[in-house]
Amino acid sequence: MARVPVAVLTASHRIRRAPRALARHYRSRQAPATAELVPQPHPWIRALGLITVVLLGAWLGLLIVGNVRVPVGPMDTTMTLRPSTTGGTKINVSPLGALRLDSHHAPVRLDVNVDQLDPVRSQALIDHPERITGLQDEVTRDIAHGTRDLALRSCVAVVTGATALGLAVYRRPRRALAAGGLALTLLAASGGTAAATWNPNSVLEPKFSGLLTSAPSLVGDARSIVTEFDVYQKELARLVTNVTKLYDATSTLPAYRPDPTSIRVLHVSDIHLNPASWKIIASLVEQYQVNVIVDSGDTMDHGTAAENGFLDPIEDLGAPYVWVRGNHDSMITQRYLEGLKNVHVLDNGKARTVAGLRFAGMGDPQFTPDRTNKPGAEASQELAGARLASALRDQRAAGTPVDIAIAHEPSAAREVDGEVPLVLAGHLHHDEMEILDRGTRLRIEGSTGGSGLRAIEGKYPDPIETSILYFDRDTKRLQAWDEIELGGLGLTTAEVSRHLPEENHPGGTPSPAPTP
Repeated sequence: MARVPVAVLTASHRIRRAPRALARHYRSRQAPATAELVPQPHPWIRALGLITVVLLGAWLGLLIVGNVRVPVGPMDTTMTLRPSTTGGTKINVSPLGALRLDSHHAPVRLDVNVDQLDPVRSQALIDHPERITGLQDEVTRDIAHGTRDLALRSCVAVVTGATALGLAVYRRPRRALAAGGLALTLLAASGGTAAATWNPNSVLEPKFSGLLTSAPSLVGDARSIVTEFDVYQKELARLVTNVTKLYDATSTLPAYRPDPTSIRVLHVSDIHLNPASWKIIASLVEQYQVNVIVDSGDTMDHGTAAENGFLDPIEDLGAPYVWVRGNHDSMITQRYLEGLKNVHVLDNGKARTVAGLRFAGMGDPQFTPDRTNKPGAEASQELAGARLASALRDQRAAGTPVDIAIAHEPSAAREVDGEVPLVLAGHLHHDEMEILDRGTRLRIEGSTGGSGLRAIEGKYPDPIETSILYFDRDTKRLQAWDEIELGGLGLTTAEVSRHLPEENHPGGTPSPAPTP
């Protein structure tokens, strides 16, 4: 019998086994999976995680590479974008402090660090002073150029940072690229918001702040304030001197500068027996060359004769003192002030011309040293305001119109709307500015005494607030005002804010006169 080759037998055996092997493979594919499923996170959690990665990566990118060095006029600066809840621009002038501008509203802030003055460019300005006239245009061009470079660099920074962090966290290129794209979208949206809310006039109303002195720590508790109050009030006076000098040092910025011939009025209110106020007022009178001081009341706390000696420093403040009675000032207080030299007490609509401005005022009809509210208080304030308005009309009819009216409580001050361009008040212990219905501007001053020594009753001390008002010597209209705020008892911080009426902004139109 013929022998079958081994290769043929092996092949036939494999052919016979093939259907069984296919059947086993099919059954294994159809069998239910026995592996345990990995739980997937909720879609909202995944989205929150991605946003966190995007924001953190973008911030790291901006922090590491998102800045540019730009020459701005004679200065070398570094520009950076930073996340922010309020937006705006912050100019850091180390070691003096920081200048803040309300330039835009977006989730990013522009930080400009002034590194140094370039000696060559600075000397060129000294040698050729005629170039100063074009310095503002040069600074504008430099800032625009720097902003464009910063925008491009920031785009690269946020995309790179978010993509790199996304790759490190997810280890998936597609997810990392999604993080980079989302970061770029957020930056573009922030830039669009900033452009839409851009306020070019913000440079006219800068706010300067910073720790201006290396004063010793004077405050631990109320007892140390009282025992070392003489040292403390001198420290506050030195502080306000420094802040005004520092504010003058920023005058090279394209900001409003008052006419040297303007009339400067220092508005104070609600001193409440704080002796530190006299040192501060005297310092401001000297630094700002103040022509007249206006006190809108509550100089005292209880209005007793025992407190009268507190008023004696008024004679040596260096400027005339115009005063109206507040609800903490008694007639005893008023009569004492009438006997001091250089003090002008206004009441019952009485008018007086001081330092080129005509003032008229009305004393507060209420006397509430215990801080109680008597029945009919609001009606009495309105009646007092109506009497002041009548006196203002009489002055205008006599050809001697009043430039500034004064009342302690805002409710009385509002009654003179339409009778005078400006009315000053206090009482609220915080500052406000408002244009009333018929065109009169109401200026409410904060507490120049930081609410007095009772400020230590609360958790935080009240700030010491006052303002400088600039008036045109010819028209007697308000040109601008500086709000000055000092940290309360024991704090050595200060802030000066420049503000302009709308008509004094570039391209503004004169405001209409009050309508009777």
